[in-house]
Amino acid sequence: MQKTALTPYARLPRAHHNRHVLTSTVDVFGAAHWLLADRAPEPGGVRPFDALVVSVHPYGHVELTELNAVRARWPHLDRLPEGGFIVAAPRARRHEAADQVQVFDEFGRETTSFSVGDALEHMLVDEAGHLWVGHFDENPEGIKRWSATGRRTWTSDGARIPGLFDCYALNVSGTIAWACPYTDFPLVEIRPDRPDRPVKVWTNTIRGANAVAVHGKQVAFYGGYGEEQDRLAHGELTETSVEPTEVGLLTLPDGTPPGRRRVVGRSSRIYVQAEPFTTWDVFDLNG
Repeated sequence: MQKTALTPYARLPRAHHNRHVLTSTVDVFGAAHWLLADRAPEPGGVRPFDALVVSVHPYGHVELTELNAVRARWPHLDRLPEGGFIVAAPRARRHEAADQVQVFDEFGRETTSFSVGDALEHMLVDEAGHLWVGHFDENPEGIKRWSATGRRTWTSDGARIPGLFDCYALNVSGTIAWACPYTDFPLVEIRPDRPDRPVKVWTNTIRGANAVAVHGKQVAFYGGYGEEQDRLAHGELTETSVEPTEVGLLTLPDGTPPGRRRVVGRSSRIYVQAEPFTTWDVFDLNG
């Protein structure tokens, strides 16, 4: 089977390797961010703690931002276009729902907090500062878009996305989102600012991917069930369907399987971060 090696993309500076990586992401402009704490979260409730965001921008510039009183134990992270960060907890149980999402300014000070709903699988910010969230199957709310002040600006309710029980894959680029949800795994393009047709759906036979990349009529799906967890499946968009073209494996730059990893989809790119989560590598469908 054809193997495709990821390309090295960004690395956490070695001076910060002694701290615990809570989470990490690559934003819509291509900067990589690590949310670091002094130690790993302890079982049970979490008291607010200070954390450090280390940002590695394209071409290597490093920026540090101290965040005050972070409350999420297993956080999601992304950067706002004008600076500042959003940190979100995956769960929004009744007694803590109002604090699920924290918005920090460029100085690391919390400016607001709100809830986007329980069972958060994905959280990605677009170029306009909208917050896109996809839920896993403990919450039937599907996919939504929020403002950075907590106002819901789009919902998949009534969008006629087939089998939307779990948002397996979400890709946000510009102000557009692409998704591949369980159970039917269609490829879905979402353009909320296009009032005549905000959602377009292509049927798809490639099952179980947890990341997707799109470039023109070309699409790539990464991941799958069981032995297909490292699968890289290519397809071509027709008017109504994704037509599979080839299947291979995606590896780390040295040719080994990624193992435990994080993935982020942005436009034509799939970013992969393997354990111990100090580096990001990239696959680009656009070459």
